[in-house]
Formats: sequence, C-alpha cells, structure tokens
Amino acid sequence: MRNPQLYRLVLGGCLGSFIIVIFYFQINLKSAEQGTRWAGWHWKSGRSPLQMLYHGDQPELSIPQMTHQARRELLEEVCRSYTRKRRVLVQEDLKHLIVDDQHGLLYCYVPKVACTNWKRVLMVLTGGGRYSDPLQIPANEAHVPSNLRTLSEYSPGEINQRLRSYLKFVFVREPFERLVSAYRNKFTRSYNTAFHKRYGTKIVRRHRADPRPEALERGDDVSFEEFVRYLADPRTQQEEPLNEHWERVHSLCHPCLIHYDVVGKYETLEQDSRYVLQLAGVEHEVRFPASAQSARTSEDMAARFFRNIGPLYQRKLYSLYRMDFLLFNYSAPAYLKFRLH
Repeated sequence: MRNPQLYRLVLGGCLGSFIIVIFYFQINLKSAEQGTRWAGWHWKSGRSPLQMLYHGDQPELSIPQMTHQARRELLEEVCRSYTRKRRVLVQEDLKHLIVDDQHGLLYCYVPKVACTNWKRVLMVLTGGGRYSDPLQIPANEAHVPSNLRTLSEYSPGEINQRLRSYLKFVFVREPFERLVSAYRNKFTRSYNTAFHKRYGTKIVRRHRADPRPEALERGDDVSFEEFVRYLADPRTQQEEPLNEHWERVHSLCHPCLIHYDVVGKYETLEQDSRYVLQLAGVEHEVRFPASAQSARTSEDMAARFFRNIGPLYQRKLYSLYRMDFLLFNYSAPAYLKFRLH
C-alpha cells in the first residue's frame, strides 16, 4: 500500500540534494558520515562509496572522475531545461532500485543494459559468501525478485537515509540499439513464448493486415516494423505502462527526481563497472563479467533493422525516446531518414 507521506519527495541537484515535504538536505561529508554511523557500518576504506566519489584524496580529478562529473552536469542541465514541473516520487518509482546495504550502493537496473550481470555481481556482494563468481549464478536466478532487495521494500526513514548516503548508479545505452536488442531477444527467440503470447498476439491483431489464425494464436513472428507501429500507437501507453525491456530509462529510473552519482554507459561498460567497484572498495573481491562482443546489438545492426522503417515512424519513435537521447548525451543516429529540426 502506498504511503503518501513517505513518497512526497523530490530528488535532484548537486551531490544528491533533495526535498522531503518542507525539509532541504544538502549531501556533504558530514551527512555522509552521519549516514554511515546511523547504519552502524564501517567501510573497509574508512569511507563510504559516496565519500570516495566526492571527497577523494587526489588533488586533481582523474579521467573517470571528470567523465562522470561531466555526465552528471549534463544530466542536471537537461533536467532543468526540460522538466517544467517536478512531480513526487511514489512507491512504484523505487522498484528498479536495488539496495546493497553492506557496501552502500543503490543500483537502478535497466533491462538490456547488462542488468543480468550487475544483478549477479550484487548477489555476490550481498550473498554473505554464498556466491564467489558472478558467472556461476544462472541468469534466471539473477532475476528472481527475492534474491535482491529493492528500495521500495524499506520504511520511510530507511529510504530517505539510503537516498542521502548511498552511492546511486545507473547504466544506460543508446536508445535505439537497446530497443533493437529488446526486439531481437523477446520476439525472435523461440523460447520467449510468454512475450509472444502477451505482446506478439496483440501486435499481430492490431498491426497486420489479414493475419493467419496461427499467427493470431502464437504471436511468434512479429516483424520489427510491426513492433515499431505498436510502440508508436497511442493506445499502447494508454492501456498500460510499457514493458520494462523497452520502457524509457527516464521512466524506469527517474534521473530528474533521483540524483545519480555515477551514470555508466553500455559503450564503456567495462571501465565504468570497474569504477563503481573501486568506489565500493570491492574491486579485488569481484570482477564484472566480460560479455561476448559478437552477441551485442551494434549501431550497424540497428541501422539494418531501421532500414525498412519509414520517416514518419522513425520520427514518432524518436519522439518517444527523445528524453533518453538528451539526458544521456546520445546523438540522433545518422541512419534516420528525417531531420530533427
């Protein structure tokens, strides 16, 4: 059940400042230290990951620090420019934020952006020695909700404390490459019968002329063009939220309401993952698994999928994902057949 008093909060601003009803908190060294004492934890380095990020000992910023500072600043600038009215967070907004209390981490998982491997890593970190190698954890086990806690499961005070004093990070990806990856995984793999039944049959019924009876029953042969028409159809979002595999990152993780300290990118996955683990002081305990480059959806592959999408639907789709392009500094793909301005 939602608690309106709990979720009347808006987060944003430098170093995770936020407003809770009428109280304003500015995260600084003192508040982070208080958060550590409140939880009763003692970080191995003597500092929490949040303190390591903002109060390091280096006199000059390292390249990773400068990279992530630039990403934070751009994110905040876009939020200021395009968010006219800040709404309040509700319980549903916190369901993608995974909590690691032992290391002071909050991770917003985004499907099709290495979230399986990040869940595996967090299971190693929070498993109390049950796991040692992320790749030994089956992918389906990594997605079992009970294996990791989300922020929505905590009390009001615990939520506020974690938002103030934990390192908040998210990983993002070029929107159309992520979209093509989701289509390939959910609609071209024979084992994804649940997606075929729930979404494929609806897409075939609405967006295919004279569909065969077996297609209406199975929904296992949806084309990318039909998938795009489904996403661009106003009825799709009116009926229910988009599935998390193709929902916009800004709708899953709310970066204009929650201040993310690290915005990792799929294109620099290895470096950015190592940086997060270094901030948490666990880079020698667990390594982020390397993924097979050959299986990834690349820009060239996305361009091939968009080849048969006309300018009208390309424009509609870009409008749908526009905020993700802007917030995370992705340029409109060169293969698009329409002009943005």
